[in-house]
Amino acid sequence: MLFLVAALLLLAVVLGSAAYLPWPVTLVLSTAVVLWLAVFTVRERRRRGRAGRA
Repeated sequence: MLFLVAALLLLAVVLGSAAYLPWPVTLVLSTAVVLWLAVFTVRERRRRGRAGRA
């Protein structure tokens, strides 16, 4: 859960600074946050799937 909060906070910072950063930098940082959230989602689904079987 802490990772999710940190990722969303980082996404908010990236979106807030988008007006000041060049487009390529904003896109790279936003892509990194999206990948981080995707990895988090996959890990959580796997963990919940295992817990449901036991």
